[in-house]
Amino acid sequence: MTPAQPEHRRLIPVAPQRPHNGSRDLMTCHYRCGDACFQPVPNESDNEYFGDILRDAKRGSSRRTLLKAIGVTTAVAGTTLATAGAAAADPGKGNPGNGKGHGRGTAFGRPVYDFESTAPVPYATDKVVTPKGFTWKTLVKWGDPIIAGAPAFDFDNQTAAAQEKQFGYNCDYVGLVRNGKSSRGLLVVNNEYTNEDLMFRGYTGASSLTKEQVKIVMAAHGMSVVEVSAKGALWEAQMGARKNRRITPNTDFALTGPAAGSKLVRTKADPTGRKVKGTFANCAGGQTPWGTILSGEENWNGYFNAAQIPADQQAAYKRYGVTGGGRNWESVDPRFATANEPNEVNRFGYIVEIDPTDPTSTPRKHTALGRVKHEGANIQIAKNGHVVAYTGDDERFDYLYKFVSRRKYREGDRRHNMTLLEEGDLYVAKFTGDGMQDGVSDGTGQWLPLVVNGKSKIAGMSVEEVLVWTRLAADKAGATKMDRPEDVEPNPVNGKIYVALTNNTSRTAAQVDEANPRPSNKHGQVMEITEDRGDHTSTTFTWKLVLICGDPSDPTTYFNGYDKSEVSPISCPDNVAFDSKGNLWISTDGNALGNADAFFMTPVSGKEAGHLKQFHTVPHGAESAGPLIVDDKTVFCSIQHPGEVTGATPANPVSLFPYDGTGQPRPSVIQVFRDKA
Repeated sequence: MTPAQPEHRRLIPVAPQRPHNGSRDLMTCHYRCGDACFQPVPNESDNEYFGDILRDAKRGSSRRTLLKAIGVTTAVAGTTLATAGAAAADPGKGNPGNGKGHGRGTAFGRPVYDFESTAPVPYATDKVVTPKGFTWKTLVKWGDPIIAGAPAFDFDNQTAAAQEKQFGYNCDYVGLVRNGKSSRGLLVVNNEYTNEDLMFRGYTGASSLTKEQVKIVMAAHGMSVVEVSAKGALWEAQMGARKNRRITPNTDFALTGPAAGSKLVRTKADPTGRKVKGTFANCAGGQTPWGTILSGEENWNGYFNAAQIPADQQAAYKRYGVTGGGRNWESVDPRFATANEPNEVNRFGYIVEIDPTDPTSTPRKHTALGRVKHEGANIQIAKNGHVVAYTGDDERFDYLYKFVSRRKYREGDRRHNMTLLEEGDLYVAKFTGDGMQDGVSDGTGQWLPLVVNGKSKIAGMSVEEVLVWTRLAADKAGATKMDRPEDVEPNPVNGKIYVALTNNTSRTAAQVDEANPRPSNKHGQVMEITEDRGDHTSTTFTWKLVLICGDPSDPTTYFNGYDKSEVSPISCPDNVAFDSKGNLWISTDGNALGNADAFFMTPVSGKEAGHLKQFHTVPHGAESAGPLIVDDKTVFCSIQHPGEVTGATPANPVSLFPYDGTGQPRPSVIQVFRDKA
């Protein structure tokens, strides 16, 4: 059941522009990542692609034979095969943010993971399609007056002062921090980026914005904290509540860890190198066991006018893609021009931590976890008590990382636990395949050290350089080039790690390996990692691709050995989440099959492993993001960039989501739940 769409306005049909890889619209590419797919690949390292192929060659298989297996018949076998050498992992204490469901019926009937799969919906369909017996409702949307004193949203009379107190723009990660009562909590949402074409009438380019409009755009970035309460499966946002908060590019942050205070992060405004103003480009995230939220600064590189690059940082700027003209933020804040502040770029690209329970607290950026284009970070407490954080660098041919805290977690000692991400060891992943004879993409891996016991493991680089120029360090370490590692999350039930590898159309046939098995990879894959002996601090692991995405009729796809005639097509996995049974939920970004982006679920063990079912789809131009399963009875999901289709404008929108009568698309967090009947 779907809220009715207003009939007072006819939508103008606009054809999506997707020539570069058949997935995202060009408008999304422009605003989210600065047309990254059209830029040279930043990773020019000579790290090997064929560690697994060379190993297989020693067993007597030719390179040609293996490439044929990878490129044409990858994982076609219909049998269910376990990861080679995988040991059962103790789940320990993982991400607590997925609710407290018990797998039985709820007040609204069966749990949400028991649903009838929905059919694919054409990309241009402007509605949310839910499974039979489910309905959806908006929880919070762009411009909602979340802070006391904020005015109601007025599309044609926006101000920066109002936006500072209103819910931010394109929502992505969604977290829920409970305050001790299961029916109340704090909703924390990333507001990743903005689309000025859809925010302002008459927009013709960044230079056409007034200074006030630039300030509005800046204020719409960052994060939003909103108190919420539940009645049954239905949640409601509390406008003006005491703990509601906006975190923006103007919010004061503390820089922590070994790189804090180094010369690489000092600026004229902050000669100490320990106080940073703001966060933006916040993509995915995670919740810590001590009740804080982690958020990844991802496409931050596109916000700086890099007309002048300091001679001593040219290699680093290039490796991070800091090469463009920015978004005109320097017109109101000179730090966004590298000519004014060459080190300002080095103060972004971190995992940030906020305490939503205290609206007066100072958020922190943790240099110990390295500086990349972080999708997000998620926590697992190892058996020995150390805190382990997993992160992905969302770029073609970039890497997967792991951080292990120096100190141990103390149950109930929140003050101590909030220091755990400030000091520890940092690793990057190297994958080796075992050959394709078994019909499954799997193998072993190593966590290569970057910083251990406070010392750099990279020749010629100090600890500070490793943590600020982490990509360069990982290149030297010999990490495996991956197909855009995005969300990386531990499964709280089985302790295994699941990695969404979205796509990589730049990979050639000569660059495939068993972990990244397809050239011109439009559809992506999902990897399962099992740490050796179930020890999340281990430096070795086994891995398996549990999904190789695409149309099930494509022989290169794989659904964990499940009968492909019974699964849903899926393309471009982005974010993952888990319910109380450990089922894997996946949201997509840029469906390259011509369908609307959607939300999916699959078991990861037992006879149903690989039985992928589509849950709900999102409106025209939108992305499904930030999934969260709450108590097994409600699904939270961000509807990001609705109506973001080349040619769309406020005068000619292609989406009216969330159908609230404003006549404009508004990014929103929705909730999907079972009908009471």
